[in-house]
Amino acid sequence: MTARARTLFVLRTVVAVVVALIVIAPLYWMVVVAFSPRSELLGGTVRFFPRTLTLENLDRVFSSFPVVEWLGNSTAIAVSVAVLTTAISLLAGYAFAQLRFRGSTVLFFVALATLAVPVQVIMVSLFRIVTGLHLYGTYWAVILPSAASAFGVFLARQFLLGIPKELVEAARIDGAGHAGVFFRIVLPMSRPLIAVLFFMSLQQAWNDFAWPLIALRENRLFTLPIGLLYLQGQFGSDYGATMAFALLDVVPILVVFLVFQRWFVQGFARSGLR
Repeated sequence: MTARARTLFVLRTVVAVVVALIVIAPLYWMVVVAFSPRSELLGGTVRFFPRTLTLENLDRVFSSFPVVEWLGNSTAIAVSVAVLTTAISLLAGYAFAQLRFRGSTVLFFVALATLAVPVQVIMVSLFRIVTGLHLYGTYWAVILPSAASAFGVFLARQFLLGIPKELVEAARIDGAGHAGVFFRIVLPMSRPLIAVLFFMSLQQAWNDFAWPLIALRENRLFTLPIGLLYLQGQFGSDYGATMAFALLDVVPILVVFLVFQRWFVQGFARSGLR
């Protein structure tokens, strides 16, 4: 290794360490505050590592709010949205990548153009639709409007463009239709893509706040982000309870990312090459 190569390696390592510390710092501080005694937090003596670890903040949260029920609501909504979004994105991406029909390019760019429309602009229309369908105040009022993603369709199309056309043509010669090609050829080769679509949709649905706040009217149907808002309103400056609740909101999605990390990186890398 030359001197220049060593220097570049050291610089890249330093930059990576600095960026990692910047990203990890808020999460670490959240953990410290969540497990620090209330006396330390009110006394202004919070340290980088608390002298004593306590679960009193978590106990206060669980005793004051139906956290388990809200966690179940978030899980049900996020998983449903992730499954539907992944399926729709794969099907639409296959159509745009492997099929040729009149107006496909125009339709694809129209779908991409919706990415420039803020969700706040269409909330009134969404509200009128879900109320007209008698879905207001139910899980479906949150799930169905989020069941398709223009970015997911774009990502699926870019990934599926890389599937060798020889495989598709060979399957069709053997008598396979579009369903056979999709389930026998496309899906087995799209595992990294499926992981990316599933995790991105799961994360977006898990962290969604504005629309569920409008669409869910009963306390028992609230999700964790909405619950965090109510916790802040009731406990005020109780930073320990707030951080403990926020930690409960962050940990599940962090665990999912760690599990799917390898597929997530592969899917993005392969999609970006097209």
